[in-house]
Amino acid sequence: MIAFLAEGGAQNPLIPDTTELIVGLLCFFIVFGVLGKKLLPNIQKTLEERRDAIEGGLERAEKAQEDATRTLEQYKAQLAEARHEANRLRQEAQEQGATLIAEMRSEGQRQREEIVSAGHAQIESDRRQAAQTLRQDVGQLATELAGKLVGESLEDHARQSRVIDRFLDELEEKAEAAR
Repeated sequence: MIAFLAEGGAQNPLIPDTTELIVGLLCFFIVFGVLGKKLLPNIQKTLEERRDAIEGGLERAEKAQEDATRTLEQYKAQLAEARHEANRLRQEAQEQGATLIAEMRSEGQRQREEIVSAGHAQIESDRRQAAQTLRQDVGQLATELAGKLVGESLEDHARQSRVIDRFLDELEEKAEAAR
């Protein structure tokens, strides 16, 4: 090939001229140096920022995930505590309700006994009053009847009381004997 060049024949387009090769290499190294000095640090800086952003984003995401997990655990604990408190309050309310029911029941029983006692007392009072009224009416009738039978007036109060008492005592004895 060198022989071909030395003959002065047509130059092979694949083999460049030596000056062109030197100038091309020199320009290539100048451009490569300028790009290496100016562009490569910017590219490295941008790549480093992206790497930091990605790694920082991953770290932040992991931290956020940990925070979310911790917050979720806190909420679960608070929810469990709230449920426990609600159960405790419900139990207290049931106990208070049972106590109130028992108190009301005993109060109702007491009031019922008071009413029954007052009723018995009223009945006894009415019975005594009726007995007293009956005694007076029967005494007066007995006095009038005895006066008609005896044929004399029994208007004397002391005599009248003795006759009435005797008559009623006899009636009570007969009533008790009949029982």
